[in-house]
Amino acid sequence: MSKNEFKDLKILYVEDDQNIANNAISYLKRLFKYVYSAKDGFEAIAQIESQKPDILITDIHMPKFNGLDMIEQIRTKNRQMQIIVLSAHSQKEYLFRAIELQLAKYLVKPIRHDVLYPVLLQCAKKIKESKPTLYKINKEYCFDLQKKQLFKNKQEIKMTHKERLFLLLLCENKEQLVSYEQIQEAIWYDSVMSDDALRSLVRNLRKKLSDNLIQNISKMGYKLNSEDLI
Repeated sequence: MSKNEFKDLKILYVEDDQNIANNAISYLKRLFKYVYSAKDGFEAIAQIESQKPDILITDIHMPKFNGLDMIEQIRTKNRQMQIIVLSAHSQKEYLFRAIELQLAKYLVKPIRHDVLYPVLLQCAKKIKESKPTLYKINKEYCFDLQKKQLFKNKQEIKMTHKERLFLLLLCENKEQLVSYEQIQEAIWYDSVMSDDALRSLVRNLRKKLSDNLIQNISKMGYKLNSEDLI
C-alpha cells in the first residue's frame, strides 16, 4: 500500500508532553491529511466521538486518565479502531494488558520513522480491507467510499472534489449530525469556510441527489435524511 492510499485516513495522537507532541504531529501531517491531537485521555475520548479517527496513537502515562484505561473504555464501543501504544516502559504488566486490548502495536520510545511507518502501513491496510466500499444511500443512489464516486441506478454522477469530500463525510457519519466544525476540518482544512461557499456546495450537491436527502439542522450542521436511508 502506498502513502497516497492512506493519506485520507484520520489519525489521533495523544501525548501530554507538548514538545514530543509537536514533533510527532509535524511528522504525521506529512503522511495524513487529517491529524488530531489530545493531551490526555479525556480530550482523546471527546476527539474520538467528534472526529471518529481511524488510527489512534497514544502514550500510556498521562494526567487525569492513563492510556490503557482510555483504550479499555474505547474498546467497549469500538473494536475496529487501529491503536498503537507508545511508551517509555516495557514492563510485563503493560504488555499483558495491551494484548487483551487488541492493539495494533506496542512500541517502546523513542520511536523512529523506520519502526513506526511500517506499522502505520499495516494499520491502513487493515482499515481499507475491513471497510465496505459501497454505501447504499437509498434505492436509487449509492456511494463508493474508497473511490468517492456517486452512482444513480448504477450510472456515475460527476462531482467536484469538495462535493466528494462532503458526501463522504455525510456517509461516514450515516444518520448522525455532521457539525460545521467537522465540515471545516474535512473540506476547507487548508482555508477558511465561508457561509456562502458552504451553501453553494450543499445547493449544487442537492441538485445531483434527491432534494430531501441532505438535511440542514439549524445552527448545527447537516446530516443524511434518515427517512430516505435503507
